[in-house]
Amino acid sequence: MMQTDRTLTLDLDNVAGESRRLAAAIKPGTDRWDVIVVGSGAAGGMAAYQLAMAGIKVLLLEAGRLIDERTEYRTMEWPYASMRRNRLPPGERPIAVAEYNFLDRPYGNNPAFEKSKKVLSYSGNTFTRNWVVDERQHPTTGTPYAWVRARVLGGRTNFWGRGALRYGPLQFNAASRDGFDVDWPISYDDVKPYYDKVDVLLGCSGTKEGLEQVPDGIFQRPYKLNCVEVAFKRAIAKMGRHYIPGRAGVTTDGVLNKYRAKCAGRGRCGRGCNIGAAFHSPTALVYPARDSGNLTIRPYSIVSEVLIDDATNIATGVRVIDANTREVLDFPARVVVLGAGTLDSTRILLNSRTRAYPDGLGNSSGLLGCYLSEHVMGIRGSGYIPARIGTETTLDDGRPVAPYIPRFRNITDRHPDFIRGYHFQGGGGCADYPSMAHDMPGYGKSFKSSVRKYYPAIISFGGFGEVLPRKENRVMLDRDVKDAWGIPVLRFDYRFGDNELKMAKDMADSIEEMLMAAHAEDIKIEREPLPPGWSIHEIGTARMGRDPKTSVTDPSCRLHDVKNVYLADAAPFVCGGTQNTTWSILAMAWRTMDLLKERMRTGDV
Repeated sequence: MMQTDRTLTLDLDNVAGESRRLAAAIKPGTDRWDVIVVGSGAAGGMAAYQLAMAGIKVLLLEAGRLIDERTEYRTMEWPYASMRRNRLPPGERPIAVAEYNFLDRPYGNNPAFEKSKKVLSYSGNTFTRNWVVDERQHPTTGTPYAWVRARVLGGRTNFWGRGALRYGPLQFNAASRDGFDVDWPISYDDVKPYYDKVDVLLGCSGTKEGLEQVPDGIFQRPYKLNCVEVAFKRAIAKMGRHYIPGRAGVTTDGVLNKYRAKCAGRGRCGRGCNIGAAFHSPTALVYPARDSGNLTIRPYSIVSEVLIDDATNIATGVRVIDANTREVLDFPARVVVLGAGTLDSTRILLNSRTRAYPDGLGNSSGLLGCYLSEHVMGIRGSGYIPARIGTETTLDDGRPVAPYIPRFRNITDRHPDFIRGYHFQGGGGCADYPSMAHDMPGYGKSFKSSVRKYYPAIISFGGFGEVLPRKENRVMLDRDVKDAWGIPVLRFDYRFGDNELKMAKDMADSIEEMLMAAHAEDIKIEREPLPPGWSIHEIGTARMGRDPKTSVTDPSCRLHDVKNVYLADAAPFVCGGTQNTTWSILAMAWRTMDLLKERMRTGDV
């Protein structure tokens, strides 16, 4: 049965009410916890799961509400099911995705938005709009940065892109290859066993390819290339480039726990998978951890800072502001694990000021917030493969991720204009909707005929390029601007550099080159990068290293400053290559929790 907006509103009211009741019931002193985990997405979810399953008592703090994945994952809903479809007031329009976080601030100065009281949020997918924040309550300052935040149990894993790619030696040892910056203090061999464990625990679809730039994993059944993609694969193989099935954090062979099921190939995974085939932190990690009896979840818990005992230099817990009541609560624990996401974890540390740490906890080196990195995106190309023009349409949707072209720059040779590299994700064929029809001229019978003729032949790609980790790309606290709960916000100082811009030019040239090699017709190339932050792959603001003077965390992701505060997200990452980050966050969080468990066993924390 399709979910209507009215029914969904009632469900959300119930979930929000239960979240408030649960938050009110959990106060300091109601229980004793060994570890506090902040955040419930990929990082926080994995940290909580590993600790709880080991018998450690964990308090999981989520800044938003709980989620009912059975009703809120609107996987099979059609747009026409919305009661409010096409019912905006006269003169109003939906907020375009490119406007996210780029409207003039403060938003109250914009008369149109002040009048309509719109919720400003990431709106690339109208089926997930209830999970992201209201930007008026969560401003940022400084240079524009599209910081997507989801304050709901599971965070951004509820609508992540499902790209399950490993970092490899080209990332962990990047500096040794090209001389820029520094290598990670750990190697791929240190993390490989954890990638393997993540593949088995959560399910990963893919194919063995033997490529250094994107290491193989333990794969379940892959998704196949369709006809137009096979034609493109053959064309670029002559150029020495690979086009392979996408690697997806989805179970295709079987059930992994009672909350998950085998992929049904419906293809609307970005709305959340309501059968649990795609990895989402609640169904894959948080609920099984809760079932162990060792995990307590407190929603609506906004962590403002880590609390430090100046006499012992030990973290004693965290300060929480209840999102609804604004009540300030201090929760104690032996260990604090921050897994709120790179930027939010960094913000918490910067705001954790004491006499010993006036510039923020973990900032003795002065590097907390520096080396912010992500991916440069927006370079795209498309065309029609002649062999498929005019053929019968086929069923080509139902895949959780598109195929991709692994990095081919700076592997064995060296490009004269830039270091590091990029990859492309994309595919073709007949999806559930012929979006290329929007670019076709005409109307009526001839227009419909053109759509049918070219529908099976379209193929398109988008690039992901590594942004070099540079000290000057950073975030700081803006103490003059606060969010709705009185916490200072982040000020961004972040720009793409010359290396990224030269890389973007080559990305556009190379995708055009490949489409021409496939003899594609009506080739279109978009050469301008999207604004910073678009990739949602931010890393590096609390980088790891062996020297406390040049890093924030040690190789186990523990703060140099305080021995019982750990980071489980991507803040300690030194660099990120071209790969999507989620699978590496999961593997690194598992490794960090194993090291923490051993220290807890020996009494080191």
